[in-house]
Amino acid sequence: MVRILLADDHTLVRQGLRRILEEHADWSVVAETGDGREAVKQAVALRPDVAVLDIGMPQLNGIEAARQISKRAPTVRIVMVSMHADEAHVVRAVEAGATGYLLKDSADTDLVDAVTAAIRGKSFFSPAVAAVLLDECRRSLVKRGAADRYTALSDREREIFQLIAEGHSNKAVAELLGIGLTTVETHRSHILEKLDLHSVAEVVLYAVRRGIIS
Repeated sequence: MVRILLADDHTLVRQGLRRILEEHADWSVVAETGDGREAVKQAVALRPDVAVLDIGMPQLNGIEAARQISKRAPTVRIVMVSMHADEAHVVRAVEAGATGYLLKDSADTDLVDAVTAAIRGKSFFSPAVAAVLLDECRRSLVKRGAADRYTALSDREREIFQLIAEGHSNKAVAELLGIGLTTVETHRSHILEKLDLHSVAEVVLYAVRRGIIS
């Protein structure tokens, strides 16, 4: 059973999202709330598999809630739901720990895909969001001359790069690959240096652009 936390300050929207989620017999919404602060409390207490968070919530917005959940309950995968498709909101959400970002007007078609991706340890962006990010990422990479640097990575570095882009921590990467944590940290440093990337958000955008993750 996949356990899901649902947080949105609009009751009707929350009910609609819950209906979509619980159409899956093996998915269960174990808690729901209308504010970000309560979402953090429930995520820490219940440790659901996935937290679906609205960005615009009272007391604590969804991005800050995601940031706190990522720190206090790092096994919880986070999917953001928003009315905003601009780069600033998406990048802030990814930096806060979100691995999925979908728009409210496409939730009826994208929510299942986003949660499924989260369960599998992958990322998901609504098509409209992905298009905005790809355009911006392409301009940024071309400007920095970084478009073809991926080919300079070793096979091991490419493995680690994908795992980082999928949201895995250094410790998780070490366990998955059967190598030491220090080795992962060294590879990660070299990867960021070679690609001229400076944050997990930039890693995710770069990986989406190259088709490494979807």
